[in-house]
Amino acid sequence: MNKKFNKLITYLKEAGKQGICLAFSGGVDSSLLLYLCIKADSTLKRKITAITFKSVFQTQEEINYTVEFCKKYGIKHKIIEFFPLKDKTLIYNPKDRCYFCKKLMFSKLINFCEENNIKHIFDGTNNDDVNLYRPGLKALKELNIISPFVKFEINKKEIRQYAKISGLKNYNKPSTPCLATRFPYNEELCEEKILMIKKGEDILKEYDLKEIRLRLHNNILRIEINKNKFNKLLKVKDEIIKKLKNPKIKYITLDLEGIRSGSMDETIDAN
Repeated sequence: MNKKFNKLITYLKEAGKQGICLAFSGGVDSSLLLYLCIKADSTLKRKITAITFKSVFQTQEEINYTVEFCKKYGIKHKIIEFFPLKDKTLIYNPKDRCYFCKKLMFSKLINFCEENNIKHIFDGTNNDDVNLYRPGLKALKELNIISPFVKFEINKKEIRQYAKISGLKNYNKPSTPCLATRFPYNEELCEEKILMIKKGEDILKEYDLKEIRLRLHNNILRIEINKNKFNKLLKVKDEIIKKLKNPKIKYITLDLEGIRSGSMDETIDAN
């Protein structure tokens, strides 16, 4: 593992001389990559810029973390706001939504880098992602965005281990995919429904149910949590039902398969 990271750090040090712009979501992948950029050569810190995209698909908690992280390490940070629900394709949540969303976001990032004479654009995609249903990877390839963890075949487990060694407090942070993943494909998205899901997940977090997904199927709200938290949830189910139920939610269900990344993708042929 150390050999991979040593090669990566050498690469980042060289790239930093020409300027690096990193798409920074605040997840463990992009956090570690940003940390390694400044570790590679602290004298090049002024040539490193972190960019965070802000939209209805992200939570304020995620945005706040990116601000705090960059302040802590003295990294230049810019938040770029975009409006996916104004896009005539994204609003209908196609199965390749991530492709169009990434294309929109990273096109903005390319414009920023051209205006600021920054050569390298990085993202935190890891080597495990290439084997999953990730339509956004096609957009990254088309736009020539570099994924250093993929380049050096570094997977999620290795990233978490190195982040822990490096003292990053979010080394074991659960993945936080965008809120659009909570809805079935080909269903029109709106801010009201997204905010309802966001609020509902915040409610569940109050009960120490941190790794959760609320999936909305018409008037059915499906709760995904770790199986070892089932008993905890069932003890407070009456409180939760009272807080989550509203005129647009008729049924609230617990998914007995537990939390699964990309459960809305399970009927999709990734090929």
